[in-house]
Amino acid sequence: MSNPFFLNKGPISLIKVYEFLKITNQKKRDFNFYDIKDLYSADKKSITFFHSKKYKEVAKSTKALFCLTSELLKDFLPKTCEPIIVSNVLTAVASITEKFYPYSVEDKFDNKVLNIENRDYKGVIHGKNVLIGENVKIGTNCLIGHNTIIEKNVEIGDNCSIGSNTIIRNSIIKNNVIILDNCIIGKKGFGFFPNNKKNLRYPHIGIVIINEDCEIGCGATIDRGSMSNTEIGKNTFLDNQIHIAHNVKIGENTIIAGQVGIAGSSIIGNNVRIGGQAGISGHLKIGNNVDIAGGSGVIKDIPDNSRVMGYPAKNLRKFLRENK
Repeated sequence: MSNPFFLNKGPISLIKVYEFLKITNQKKRDFNFYDIKDLYSADKKSITFFHSKKYKEVAKSTKALFCLTSELLKDFLPKTCEPIIVSNVLTAVASITEKFYPYSVEDKFDNKVLNIENRDYKGVIHGKNVLIGENVKIGTNCLIGHNTIIEKNVEIGDNCSIGSNTIIRNSIIKNNVIILDNCIIGKKGFGFFPNNKKNLRYPHIGIVIINEDCEIGCGATIDRGSMSNTEIGKNTFLDNQIHIAHNVKIGENTIIAGQVGIAGSSIIGNNVRIGGQAGISGHLKIGNNVDIAGGSGVIKDIPDNSRVMGYPAKNLRKFLRENK
């Protein structure tokens, strides 16, 4: 799927990549990249990146022909994929991503929104001061509350209800989705490289996808992806004041209670239940049919069919025995 929210300035040649990254010790030859993608979605026309052993199994099967990586990780790549060795993979990725997508670091508001009454959405029931950007698609039988802003190119399916004081950008909302009041969906994530002089912002070219029959509670914040999409699976319900960080994938039929925070790039399975005020660290995998008790702190992967509690989260029975 092409990205409707960020203009791709590619192709970019392999020689230009070497120039941008100041690489002089690798063989220069002609090759054009049309995009930059993560290991999961990369193809033969895109450049990818590999920065952590946590992704070594994915790296082994990447379809990309070239990969930004380090000396320590290059041998995990298949023989069909040529490593481009850099000293810091993520800063190199940020640099190349900005070349493809020059506006991906920005998060400016859409200054071309108009009152919905000046757009052609006669079938939408709406409150006062609803603002709509260009090329927004809204399905049939939808409701939009007061003071809500839906920015350019956003897609909203049929039978959706959007609350008041909500902002939606860089997002695709499927059918039968309910989004309650005061939500922020599709803003850039909290990605940057600390620096004593000026912190370096990480580009965000991903979007938010909310699939069918979901409900998003009041005051929820769902960040768009950095190098992949943030996605909420079918029939998943989020309570109030939840934060979903960039690149998070949440499966189907999952229920998440209030004030839960899920850090970037974690994957939550199907039929998962997460109690209020629990925290999930980044780059974790939570299996299917998992129960996480309220207030827990999850800092390790959790296998299928587990029930955990506490900080650090551990098997529920073990936690109860230790805390009699």
